[in-house]
Amino acid sequence: MVQAKTWILRQHFEGFPKPSDFELKQEELPEPKDGEVLLEAVFLSVDPYMRPFSRVVMKGGDVMIGTQVAKVIQSKNSAFPVGCHVVSQCGWRTHSVSDGTGLTRVLSDWPQDVPLSLALGAIGMPGLTALYGLEEVLQIKAGETLLVNAAAGAVGSVVGQLAKIKGCKVVGSAGSDAKVAYLKELGFDEAFNYKTVSSLEEALKAASPDGYDCYFENVGGPFSTAAIEQMKQFGRIAVCGGISMYNDVTPQTGPYFQLPMIFKQLKMEGFMSVRWAHKDEESLKRLMGLVKEGKLKCNEHVTAGFDNMPTAFMGLLKGDNVGKAIVKV
Repeated sequence: MVQAKTWILRQHFEGFPKPSDFELKQEELPEPKDGEVLLEAVFLSVDPYMRPFSRVVMKGGDVMIGTQVAKVIQSKNSAFPVGCHVVSQCGWRTHSVSDGTGLTRVLSDWPQDVPLSLALGAIGMPGLTALYGLEEVLQIKAGETLLVNAAAGAVGSVVGQLAKIKGCKVVGSAGSDAKVAYLKELGFDEAFNYKTVSSLEEALKAASPDGYDCYFENVGGPFSTAAIEQMKQFGRIAVCGGISMYNDVTPQTGPYFQLPMIFKQLKMEGFMSVRWAHKDEESLKRLMGLVKEGKLKCNEHVTAGFDNMPTAFMGLLKGDNVGKAIVKV
């Protein structure tokens, strides 16, 4: 029998998450049956989506949702032999028994010198989100100007780099001077700290006086209002996240942007990467190729220890991370 640690959501978050919202528990797992495998978590992901999705898909007492890279340590399923690594939606658990449903083996030719943790980042869901947002939603073209906020995060940092590879001008917004410096290292044409500029509108104008063809939205709230005013005619907006609103006790209201959308004839579309899951294998290979060529750089904010999952999650929501936030077991 294997002892598994799990992090439970004791109650739905009210406002910003707090330590008392979580509870660490232990449970004994049974031996795998025919067709099942026993997984041991190696890396776990903390992501902004967990905050709004927890209220939609969870109830008090459930194991926190989330993705992990896990190693198969016992197997009675030939598709997942002992020693292989998988990406799993097992949540905040150190060990899990699975019948294989929802498990994805990491790329069979994963290079030894590329960290497996990137399967939770640039060569995983965040990278796919960036790729599909640019190619499928925005249909971005060389020579266009792209604005991306939360640009130093797991998704935004990949968005900016992929857009540069495609021949675009890229403007990024982030929440610290260190993050702005990081964006410059990644090759962003312009970057600014939205927390210290005297006027968000003026900062956006200064970064691109002619406006923006495309806007990759991760933040929402007042930033979105200012950005939409700076869009060019027939601009396109991909709505990926709204982290500025996730912890609101009272939902934000207005100002509303219907009129600028009409006058500028803008297109805005919300999306999740799972819509294009049928392309994932090919897309992950493309992202891996860019990493191996040194064209896609991946910074990770690593927290050590499964017991620190809530700390890592709350730190992510505060903006502590540069790049992908992960927990190493």
